[in-house]
Amino acid sequence: MQNEIIRVMLADDDEDDRLFFTEAFQEIKIKTAVTTLNNGIELMNYLKKEDAVLPHVLFLDLNMPGKTGLDCLKEIKSIDRLKNIAIAIYSTSASDEDIEDTFVEGANVYIKKPHEFSTLKNVLSDVITLNWQYHTSGLNRDNFLLSI
Repeated sequence: MQNEIIRVMLADDDEDDRLFFTEAFQEIKIKTAVTTLNNGIELMNYLKKEDAVLPHVLFLDLNMPGKTGLDCLKEIKSIDRLKNIAIAIYSTSASDEDIEDTFVEGANVYIKKPHEFSTLKNVLSDVITLNWQYHTSGLNRDNFLLSI
């Protein structure tokens, strides 16, 4: 992925979070194409299009109205064409139940949304540069929660 543009997508109902996310990627020295969607329904409508350009990494907010991030995660993992997308849960929640549920359903990493912009940039850079093969083939709960 060194010379390739990494396609990143965020589904989050919070406009400020989408803006900070996009701005953080503009400042990170990694070639990315960032797409943001307003909610889980919009996300799934996009991903189900036959001609959809799929992201390399999907950041998924858990607490969205209409279709939650967990609902989206379950649906994505049930569709053969989508199930190999790397999914980073990106949420204000740090509850053990949310972490466990998303781990069991097949998310690759869980990130509690940071409050500081500089921390957000570091976290996003770390997630993008992680070796996803390692996480998808050697997934364990100790690696799952990205500590910041």
